[in-house]
Amino acid sequence: MKKIILASASPRRKELLEKAGVAFDIIPGTGEEIITASVPEEIVKELSCRKAYSVAEKMEEGMIIIGADTIVSYDGCVLGKPRDGEDAVKTLLKLQGNTHQVYTGVTVLRKEQGEYHPFTFAERTDVTFYPVSEEEIREYVKSGEPMDKAGSYGIQGTFGIYVKSICGDYNNVVGLPVARLLYEMKKQGIDLKG
Repeated sequence: MKKIILASASPRRKELLEKAGVAFDIIPGTGEEIITASVPEEIVKELSCRKAYSVAEKMEEGMIIIGADTIVSYDGCVLGKPRDGEDAVKTLLKLQGNTHQVYTGVTVLRKEQGEYHPFTFAERTDVTFYPVSEEEIREYVKSGEPMDKAGSYGIQGTFGIYVKSICGDYNNVVGLPVARLLYEMKKQGIDLKG
C-alpha cells in the first residue's frame, strides 16, 4: 500500500479522511498563503498545491500527499479566517439571510520515478443561511468557535443551526470533499482506501 500524507493540521480534514477509511499520516503544510489568482476556484487550487508541495521534500518514492484549502466567497469577495471577534461578527452579518459559496481546492501529489505528478481540482458548495440577529451572532462569536474558520463559521458546529439550505457537498463545507477525492483518485487508478 502506498503511504499517504495529509498536508494539513485541520482536525476536520483528519476526521473526514478517517471516516472514509483512508490510512494516512499528517505533516502540516508550511509556508505563507500567498494568493496570485483572483477567481475563488483558482485560489483554492493554488493554495492546495502550495500545501502539497511544501511537504514534498519529505516525500519518498511512491508516496501520495494530499493538500487542501477552503475559502468562503460572498458577493465576489473572498472571506478568510477572521482577524478578531469584530471581524467575525461583520462577516456573519453579511452571510446571514444570504447565499454564499464555499470552495475547497484539493491537490494530490504523487512521486514516481523521481518526478512529481500533481492532480488538482476544486469543489463548490452553495450555502444559504436563515436571517440571524446580531445578538445571536455575537453570542456565537463569544464561543471562539469561528476564529479559525474561513467565513467565520463551522457548519458542523453551533452556527450550523442557521443553515437554510445547501446545494452541493456538505463535507466540502466542513473542509474536504472526500467523496470527490476518492472518485477522482479511482479515475487515476489510485485507491486511497487500500
